[in-house]
Amino acid sequence: MTTVSAGAPSRGPLHGLRVFMYRHVWLRAVAVLSLPMLWLVLVYLTPLFVLFLTAFWSTNSFTNQVEQVFTWSNFQLVFTSVYLNVMLRTAGVAVAVTVLALIIGLPMAFFMARVARRRWRPFLVAIVLTPLWASYLVKVYAWRTMLSPQGGVLSWMLTPINNLFGTHFNGPGYGWTAVVVTLTYLWLPYMILPLYSGLERLPNSMLDASADLGAKNARTFRRVVLPLIFPSIVAGSIFTFSLSLGDYITVQIVGGKAVMLGTVVYQNFVLNLPFAAALATLPVIVMVIYLLVARRFGALEDL
Repeated sequence: MTTVSAGAPSRGPLHGLRVFMYRHVWLRAVAVLSLPMLWLVLVYLTPLFVLFLTAFWSTNSFTNQVEQVFTWSNFQLVFTSVYLNVMLRTAGVAVAVTVLALIIGLPMAFFMARVARRRWRPFLVAIVLTPLWASYLVKVYAWRTMLSPQGGVLSWMLTPINNLFGTHFNGPGYGWTAVVVTLTYLWLPYMILPLYSGLERLPNSMLDASADLGAKNARTFRRVVLPLIFPSIVAGSIFTFSLSLGDYITVQIVGGKAVMLGTVVYQNFVLNLPFAAALATLPVIVMVIYLLVARRFGALEDL
């Protein structure tokens, strides 16, 4: 007769499964990652694949119906001078927004992470995040009101100067400058937060060692701080550059006659879906190239 001690753990029906999973590490990894990978494939990779596949289809010139007939004509039209100029202007706006966000965001992040008292830092982070709680359209239309040549805030602020010197400055109005300013305001928090995170992790010993070796503040910032927070700069630039590259609502509201790539995609979405899909692949290709270059220089290793 077999006796079971009172202190021995009972083996339930799942004990064998637990033992099997414990012995097969790869199976545990598959079980943990299967749902996230399935979500990634269904929500992200599948739409990208369908978008790329649609770009090779054609459109019936009479009914505007999409026909699943393979053709290169969409990409041939995309790489004509007209649409390449639109793409270059769009990339130029994205670069300008990224640079401007970095110029504004770096001092703010440095103050938050290295100058402000530690008890005030969560409050400062909340202030940076507050604009993200407001509606995208509300913020863009607010900038449209401020940039208006007639009755806008900037025009009103320039009125005393115009009266004093007899000038006629009415602010930037609507156009490329307004687009860059508005997009910089919209995506600035996405630049500040990675910079803040990188500066907060910056070891004080590195700064002290640089000061002990006689380096001035500017040299310390250039030779010590910037190389250490370079991955954070790349992380912030990925957000600001990609979001600006694909934006089309802001340019419609404050851009005046300006046209960006997203605007052209929006205009062709109903009339010529394959051509719109071919245009939409350009930002994807640009971002893939950007990420490969960043990875080549090691900027993504510490993210």
